[in-house]
Amino acid sequence: MNKIIYTGLLLITQAVQLFAQDNSKEITFKSPDGKITYGGTLTYPAGSDKKFPAMVIVSGTGRQDRDGLMAGRKIFLEISNELVKKGYAVLRVDDRGVGKTTGVYENATTEDFANDALLALKKLQTENRIDKKRLGLIGHSEGGAAIAIAASKSKDVKFLISLSGLAQNGFDALISQNESLVNNSQLPDHDKARSNDINALMFQTALKYADSANMEAKLNETYSVWKVKDDAYFKTLNIEFDHFRFPVYSYVMYAIGPWYRYFIKYDAKQTMAKIKIPVLAINGDKDSYVVAEKNLSNWKEYIAAGGNINVETYLLKNVNHLLLPCTTCTQAEIPNIKSGVAPEALTIITDWLNRKVK
Repeated sequence: MNKIIYTGLLLITQAVQLFAQDNSKEITFKSPDGKITYGGTLTYPAGSDKKFPAMVIVSGTGRQDRDGLMAGRKIFLEISNELVKKGYAVLRVDDRGVGKTTGVYENATTEDFANDALLALKKLQTENRIDKKRLGLIGHSEGGAAIAIAASKSKDVKFLISLSGLAQNGFDALISQNESLVNNSQLPDHDKARSNDINALMFQTALKYADSANMEAKLNETYSVWKVKDDAYFKTLNIEFDHFRFPVYSYVMYAIGPWYRYFIKYDAKQTMAKIKIPVLAINGDKDSYVVAEKNLSNWKEYIAAGGNINVETYLLKNVNHLLLPCTTCTQAEIPNIKSGVAPEALTIITDWLNRKVK
């Protein structure tokens, strides 16, 4: 009896492995200049030879693999699995310099990531089981801006799904994100005020000199002038030790790089007015990186400015930036969250796709 059970389990395991192998395939493609090779996984729905609608998942800020491994969970893989079960093909691609994708992530801008997404769509168009007329992009976080840029540039994109996606000008996003993080931190109120003050000054300087060779010098000058005033202010607080530190060196080195120079100038309103296709945007109300209400409002307002009102937005309660249900919804809680992507988010996505795409 035990042998029969073991043999049955072995056959089931083998069948699952064969199914997985048959259902997914490794994908590679190159940049137009041949300098970058992209690696990813394309997964199809099972049991049919028909042509499927398909989408590419576009990651947010930071080097990420095709599975979207964040806080111990493979967010993109989880979303992909759900969509594949509902009849959609999904291509997940390693970021530049990650996994089987070559290139240097740190040298790329948000527009480069948009172009990477369009290259992935071009690759999908060569696949026999893909419906070339129903190709879309799913963007998470900064990936929301990347998919907006991609859609503004190419008619290959037929629909967009934004998940915790950015729909603000780069400068406004940096101010909003940093104020949110500071104001929700454990810093004393006087240090919160100092942090917001120097952040705003440095961001304003970075925006003004984003195209200048003198950006580094101007940022250091801005900090030096502020530091004199701040030292005088701190003395008025009658506090013995000053624990506040602005990481001026690391910030300046980051700010003079290509990504930051491009991002701080990014004009979301101008870009998104060019989007003429159906859009779905979902944000969690406990997102401390992309402020939900403002960005959801912009997804509708900025796109409507170009004449497109085919936009749906959803605000999910007690859901964080990774679309994970949360209780305290602090950064410290994220590694301890046991559940996956909020089921409500997955339901909204699949229902919307069934109405707008399938």
